[in-house]
Amino acid sequence: MEKKNRIIIFGVLMAVAYLVTFILGAASGAIHPACYAYAGAVLPLIFAFIYIYTCSIIRGFGAATALNGFILVLFLIAGEADLPYIIGTVVLTALAEILRKVFGYDTIKGVRWSFIPFAFSFFAYTSHWWFDTEVSLAAAVEEMPAGYDQLMIPVINNIPVMSLVRRHNLQLPVRNLHYGQSFHCLRSRYTHNQEN
Repeated sequence: MEKKNRIIIFGVLMAVAYLVTFILGAASGAIHPACYAYAGAVLPLIFAFIYIYTCSIIRGFGAATALNGFILVLFLIAGEADLPYIIGTVVLTALAEILRKVFGYDTIKGVRWSFIPFAFSFFAYTSHWWFDTEVSLAAAVEEMPAGYDQLMIPVINNIPVMSLVRRHNLQLPVRNLHYGQSFHCLRSRYTHNQEN
């Protein structure tokens, strides 16, 4: 019973850490629209640690579902979830869960491959700029300082840079999972859990 309570507590802590990371990414838009649009390239470096730890707690189905599901429910309640975000999140979460099952719940390979779609989760949130541009620009006129919508237009229209950012988004977290400290942390965490 104590182990189950510990899993729930750490699972909730990881979900809250993931929420804080998401909010920081969204708040970066106050600096410049490019920060909001491209924050998804940097956030996976933080997501990796949260996801890895969650995978070490949830040893079967549910690590990506718990994290993205927590955010999705909160954003639905707050009225922040639009259709592109909902569809993107559901698809990316399903892909992450499928890849983790295919490559093994208790393997580093399963965590590594399942992290690739999970790493794009923040881009699902920002995708409304490209899928619903007119509404996004109108919302910027209402909610942001004067001229913010004009700063958004070149960012939205710069598809080549977005493509490079998304490519970068794929490479960095996978390298981080492969070579970084997080990989060693996960290995020791799995070893520790198997001994207990």
